[in-house]
Amino acid sequence: MSPNAQKVSVQVDGHKLELSNLDKVLYPAAGFTKAQVIDYYQRIAPVLLPYIADRPVTIKRYPDGVDGKFFFQKNAPAHPDWVPTARIPSPGSTKSREEVDYILGGDLATLIWAANLAALELHVPMWRYPEIGKPDLLVFDLDPGAPATIVECCEVALLLRPLLADRGLEPVAKTSGRKGLQLYAAVSGVTSEQTSDLAKELAEQLEEAQPELVVSRMTRALRPRKVLVDWSQNNAAKTTVAPYSLRATDQPTASTPVTWDEVESCRNADDLRFTAEDVLDRVAESGDLFAAVTGPGR
Repeated sequence: MSPNAQKVSVQVDGHKLELSNLDKVLYPAAGFTKAQVIDYYQRIAPVLLPYIADRPVTIKRYPDGVDGKFFFQKNAPAHPDWVPTARIPSPGSTKSREEVDYILGGDLATLIWAANLAALELHVPMWRYPEIGKPDLLVFDLDPGAPATIVECCEVALLLRPLLADRGLEPVAKTSGRKGLQLYAAVSGVTSEQTSDLAKELAEQLEEAQPELVVSRMTRALRPRKVLVDWSQNNAAKTTVAPYSLRATDQPTASTPVTWDEVESCRNADDLRFTAEDVLDRVAESGDLFAAVTGPGR
């Protein structure tokens, strides 16, 4: 057996895990290995886990690294009996399943187990199980059409912020970890249909006011040089990348909460591009910037 294939047994919160292929490079351009991916998730867990707790997690796996083939996995793969799962209706599933056994996020051992499967990305809905379709968050996914960048996304975020404030909502921003920006606001006592309707209304309002900058429709021909305000992520069946999740880019970037001062001062796409180590440093210095929307201890 090659050293790269050797397994290492570890204990995580009383659960035994066998970690494998720790020397495997998952981010070739950065030389970032599976061991470093697992280390990142272990160190970021205190701020990541409260957000994904009780949310069904769709994992995006890259067994051959970010340059290889990948796949989304909703139905939980073979797992130890201590990994929490929930059987949830999944109409329109690509696997023709009426229900899917999702992994439920929230504990460190499950997070490390998933990281060992090369689950680089974690995607979750705006609601927590068992409150299916009853969101605690509203989200706007701001996606730039080239040559627009996150700089233009920040412009749109600053336009969207007062519209949300007018409705008693205080948004928090995070990078997508790729090229865009996402705004979240806490909500309660509403359905996914209601949050989708509100998000669509505000997206269309922005498009009408700023047609050269904003588009609210998915039509690709409309998107170059503009920012798509994607309101559809509020659909109960959809997911968005979790805060602090890694992304499968050339570098090990992560979806990173940012301050409004950083949004206002963004002048270059690299201003809001953060690697795993950057994110860990930011949390050590400033704490969990996303707690403003999720609430302390959530």
